[in-house]
Amino acid sequence: MEKIKSFRKEIVSVDQSNFEAKTIELFKYQAHHCPIYNKYLQFLKVNAIGVSKVTDIPFMPIEFFKHHPIQTASWKPQYHFESSGTTGSKRSRHLLDDLGFYLETARKSFEIQYGPLNKFHFMALLPSYHKNGHSSLITMIDHFISNSHSEISGYYLVNSKPLLQQIKAIGSNSKPAIMFGVAFALLDLAENNKGLQFDNTLIMETGGMKGRRKEMIRLELHSILKDAFGVDQIHSEYGMTEILSQCYSTGNGIFTSPPWMKVLIRDPYDPFHILEPPVSGGINIIDLANCHSCAFLETEDLGHVHADGSFQVLGRFDNSEVRGCNLMLV
Repeated sequence: MEKIKSFRKEIVSVDQSNFEAKTIELFKYQAHHCPIYNKYLQFLKVNAIGVSKVTDIPFMPIEFFKHHPIQTASWKPQYHFESSGTTGSKRSRHLLDDLGFYLETARKSFEIQYGPLNKFHFMALLPSYHKNGHSSLITMIDHFISNSHSEISGYYLVNSKPLLQQIKAIGSNSKPAIMFGVAFALLDLAENNKGLQFDNTLIMETGGMKGRRKEMIRLELHSILKDAFGVDQIHSEYGMTEILSQCYSTGNGIFTSPPWMKVLIRDPYDPFHILEPPVSGGINIIDLANCHSCAFLETEDLGHVHADGSFQVLGRFDNSEVRGCNLMLV
C-alpha cells in the first residue's frame, strides 16, 4: 500500500519526459501485485522483466472489471464505482481504497483544461445517473458543484422553470456556467425550448442515449445542439467507471488527456499490436491514476489518435455491450 501512495504523489509531476519511465515502473509493480492482471500475463506467457517499452505492455480487457475484483496490493475497499449498464447486463465495479484521490484526480483533469472550479457555475442535466448510487460521474459532479461555491450550481430537470431562469440569468453574469448533460436530455431540452440562448454557458455533452432515443453520430448531435442553443461549439467529457481520469474536448469531438493518461490504438485484427499515430483502431488506455487497480486497459471503443496525442472516439466494436456513457459515433 505504501508503494501505491508513492505512485499517487508522483502523478502530478508526470509529463512527456518521464511518462514512459513511470509507466514501465507501474507496469512491473502491477504485473506482480495485481492478482488478476498477473494471471492474465501468465496466460499470455509474458515475463514482465522483459518488457521495456510502453508498446510492449499487454493491456487487460476492460471486461474483467465485470467479473473480478481488480486490486493491486492488499487493502480493504472503502468505496466502489459501478457502471450504469443496461437492463440484464452485468455491471463493472471499480473498487477504491481512497475516494479522496479520485476527487483530486477528477478536479485536476478538469482544471488542466478549463481552470479552477470556483470560476464556474455547474449545472447538471443527468436525469438517468441518479438511479445509480455509485456513479463516478455523479460523484465528480457533486464535487464540482460543492467547490464552485455557487447558489446556481446544482442538478436540474429538463423543462423545469429554475433551469430556464438560471440560463437567462447567467447571460448577464460575469461568471460563466458549464452544463454537464447526457445526450438525450440535452436533445429534450433543445426540442422543448426553441430559441434558448446560452450566452455565457458552455455545454458539456457526456454521451449516452440510455435507450431513450435512436443513436446518432456525434457530428449530427453537436450540430443540432449548436443550432438549438446558439453556441459555436459543444464540449464533451470522456470517462468511464474503470478509470479515474477524464478527458475533455473543447469542440469537434477531439479529446485531450491529462499528462498521466495516454490513449493508444491497437490493431483491430491483432489486439496485441499497438499502431503508430495518426491511426484508427481499438482504444487502449494507460491511466496511471489506476495504480490501486490496473492502469493498462483494452477498451471496447474504436478511436483515432492524432500525431499530437489527441484522439476521437469513433464508436464501439460490434460484439461489445452497449455502455451507458459512450454510445455515440464521431
